[in-house]
Amino acid sequence: MDEPRFDIQPAAFEACAALERELGVSSPVAQVLVRRGLEDADAARAFLAADERHDHGAFAGIGAAVELILAHVNGRSRIVVHGDYDCDGVSSTAILVRALRSLGADVGWFIPGRAEDGYGLSGATVERLVAEGAALIITADCGITAIDEVARARALGADVVVTDHHTPRADGVLPATPIVHPRVCGYPFVDLCAAAVAYKLAASLLEGAGRDPSEADVDLDIVALATIADCVPLIGENRRLVRDGLGALSRTRRQGLRALMQVTKVDPTAVDEQTVSFRLAPRINAAGRLQRADAGVELLLTEDEDRAHAIATELDAINAERRHVETRTLFQAEAQLAEMGERSGYVLAGEGWHPGVIGIVASRLAERHHRPFVLVALDGERGTGSGRSIPAFDLLAGLDACAEHLLRHGGHRAAAGCTLERSRLESFREAFDAHAAAVLREQNLTPSERVDAVVSGGEIGLDLAEELRCLAPFGVGNPPVALLVPAARFADARAMGEGKHMRFTLLSGGARASAVAFGRSRLPDGHDEALDATFALEINRWNGREEPRLVLRAAARPAPGPIAFAGRPQDDIDAALAEFGAFGAAAPRVTPANPATPERVAPLGAVRDRCGLGPAGTLGALVASGEPVLVICDCESSKRDSLSGRVGGLTLCSYDALQRDPRIADAFTHVVALDPPSSAALESQLRSPAPGRTTHLAWGSAELRFAVDGLDDHHRLRGDLAVFYRALRDGGADPLAAAVRGRSAVRCGRLLRVLHDLGLVRVDAAARAVVVLEHDAPTDVTSSPTFVALLALAEERRRWLTRSIDLAA
Repeated sequence: MDEPRFDIQPAAFEACAALERELGVSSPVAQVLVRRGLEDADAARAFLAADERHDHGAFAGIGAAVELILAHVNGRSRIVVHGDYDCDGVSSTAILVRALRSLGADVGWFIPGRAEDGYGLSGATVERLVAEGAALIITADCGITAIDEVARARALGADVVVTDHHTPRADGVLPATPIVHPRVCGYPFVDLCAAAVAYKLAASLLEGAGRDPSEADVDLDIVALATIADCVPLIGENRRLVRDGLGALSRTRRQGLRALMQVTKVDPTAVDEQTVSFRLAPRINAAGRLQRADAGVELLLTEDEDRAHAIATELDAINAERRHVETRTLFQAEAQLAEMGERSGYVLAGEGWHPGVIGIVASRLAERHHRPFVLVALDGERGTGSGRSIPAFDLLAGLDACAEHLLRHGGHRAAAGCTLERSRLESFREAFDAHAAAVLREQNLTPSERVDAVVSGGEIGLDLAEELRCLAPFGVGNPPVALLVPAARFADARAMGEGKHMRFTLLSGGARASAVAFGRSRLPDGHDEALDATFALEINRWNGREEPRLVLRAAARPAPGPIAFAGRPQDDIDAALAEFGAFGAAAPRVTPANPATPERVAPLGAVRDRCGLGPAGTLGALVASGEPVLVICDCESSKRDSLSGRVGGLTLCSYDALQRDPRIADAFTHVVALDPPSSAALESQLRSPAPGRTTHLAWGSAELRFAVDGLDDHHRLRGDLAVFYRALRDGGADPLAAAVRGRSAVRCGRLLRVLHDLGLVRVDAAARAVVVLEHDAPTDVTSSPTFVALLALAEERRRWLTRSIDLAA
């Protein structure tokens, strides 16, 4: 599989910093909020509070629905709630049945069979329900497109109330009956699932009957279950419903949900959106996929503990069977896909495929191949289709475009279903692919890994893991947070889960963190070198302990932007000659005779201390902001070598160059001190804020030790002086190029200055030439003022740099 392309949207640094100040959140959380369009502090505060709520009666026309339903309740008419066979349909059915029972209604339910009845309200079902005595049919999670079916019920003398949340017909025609639908009825939040719509209607019914509408809150546990399962956006009011509902679920007294959590080994006190998505909801969905979903409704309504446990056990067994059928279908679909070759959109069909699993398989294929898929289960002369899409493709619009080939279809942007004649399969396949090809662009078909925040290794810990939970619940519209750790290494890899997964240690910026890679039998290529990798950060609870754990999402070799120089020529020879001249002019400043001469550095703006967190994450986050970044270091050539291939898109400048020309920093929004400043005066000026720029202090213990170890290399030149001199003398036609090769510009400039002091070379900077002079007697290197000044400077800097570290440690 190709390495992923990381999608990092710019996040203005000041916008992130403002959220840090105003909300008291960390830098990673601020980055997440800004990248998710919440840079306004009030909007971000509201999102984090997750307390959006709207009156249950805020649906236009809900009064007519309540009046009609209560009339049937009071008249003891037979009421039937017609639901759907997925978790949302089952949940909304159970909510309405329970509410109506509490009002004393004569109520039953009907859940269509996926194979025998198909999706939604059908004419045959209407006729059967009315024949069995139904005077009122309330649809749950269906009905908004059932124009003819509602008319048929009315013609037979039955009333209908439609509660739904799906997309109406493209022509805008609605059923001629009372409707409760968030989008159709102008509800302030349009993304409610069907169970939430049923919950709102239940509250209105209670209020209409003179009861406390808050009694409907007893069903918040089911509302959360359905909202998560139905993949509606977890934003706005849905965030409150799920948060409140998960709390209700953790302490639920509902026998069916308690039994289901027991069977699936879910700790009620730790239930979250993941346990709902992967443990609870699939089992309620399973009955509707392979058999009939009535068991799910009964599970949510029963008050009998033994019956609840029996149903939960049955649903668990059905779910196991569903996984087996799904795996077999996926294998067959992949084989068919391989024969079809490259397409923009796929329609796959199989004889005997189970209609209950083709939607799941379509979802797996869309995720794996990054194309929209419709899978069709053929049975006789007809086929039942279920499709799943990718973010860039509106699946319902795609089916609308192919409507001439379909008998019926419906759904929404990400998931939809259809029915068609077998004879129209090929024409539908070609039309769907043609529409996808016309709509999608090449970049839409390339998998990308979204990045919410760029972090340093030192920021990864339990505090951040706990803070990220304030962004939950996660799901559609609010996906789990993806943290990018740049230029990280993986170590200590160990297999787990019978070799299906990997456990390893992440190394970044001197920090270590525990990590896992689920579904990987080996770590990504290049893991022992620098890799950019995205992770989810979670709290791992085991045997009473809590610890942070990274979960690998994607990894790729770094593809950094270019690294430029500021304050020195790009050419190494020109840079060395520039250092030769600059150091000669500055030499009196660093001699012991004049140690108090103040050092100058540009005013670098507000100061942000990130020392010890890891420089790669700091640089990566700033580059990802889209704003210009200047990195100050001791030697830009060696720093470029260490950063090259790991981090880029920035400009390097030495402390010496910045001191010579403070205006260098004027073109940059951010100045990062990557190496520690080598004097008290310089650090004091770095830590002094000035308007217009931000200084980021980013060195750590490794950079501090490197700076100390490098003092001999940069300032004490005795060991390299003779080697450099011989390289000039024996360098042939271009001796300077031969001598400069493999050495930093700063070092070469200082070596030239010492040799010049000793009378061993003559430097012609204008001609880019060095003439080696003859000498007979041994030369005392301490007779060079430059050499003596450098010795003094090295000692001065050593004393300053070692003030805070134990070199023996």
